[in-house]
Amino acid sequence: MGQSGAFCDNALKMGVDLCQVDMAILSHGHYDHGGGLALFLQRNHHAPVYVSRYAFEPHYNGADRYIGLDLKLAASDRLVWVEDVMELDEGLRLYSGNGWDRPYPTDPFGLKDGDLRPDDFRHEQYLLVEERGKRVCFSGCSHKGILNVAQWFRPDVLVGGFHFKGVDPESQMLAEAARILLEHPTVYHTGHCTGEAQYRRMEGVMGRRLQAFSTGAVIEF
Repeated sequence: MGQSGAFCDNALKMGVDLCQVDMAILSHGHYDHGGGLALFLQRNHHAPVYVSRYAFEPHYNGADRYIGLDLKLAASDRLVWVEDVMELDEGLRLYSGNGWDRPYPTDPFGLKDGDLRPDDFRHEQYLLVEERGKRVCFSGCSHKGILNVAQWFRPDVLVGGFHFKGVDPESQMLAEAARILLEHPTVYHTGHCTGEAQYRRMEGVMGRRLQAFSTGAVIEF
């Protein structure tokens, strides 16, 4: 739902009636993904919103910049608290990945929890859609590591940010990450926190297996 209510304007331009949405999912507890939550709850009066039970814990960038959600919204009776796994419907499941092995180390890039320790991102969750023989994984920012997420789910399609914006675009790490991602039978659609220069570096390795998406894009598979 973005940083603001801009997603409502975008939905209107695309002919999407938010009143008809029958469920919503918050990927994690950062304001740039849940800043529009209040407006969604105002525009849509019935859809449950699935959130991690850790989503409304305090989150910071550095020691003093609060980047969490509006704590007043935690009292909404529209919120459905998700533990580690929840089946939403046939072929729709949410997973936290908490407690799963993370074979590839990740850098929190200065993001911290309420105790100002490096965030372990236990508030992040992933949606796996299984339909018509395809597995599609939606990952907001892949804070637990895009390499880990790809290995956990091995989907046909993965949509989400890679959280590489803080990585030097010339770093060999990006080329190595691209090589590892190619080991999975997956087409990747990414944007947001991946970083434009970082995307171009990885695209040079991955070709059409890596594709950019932005607001208003429609992905068909």
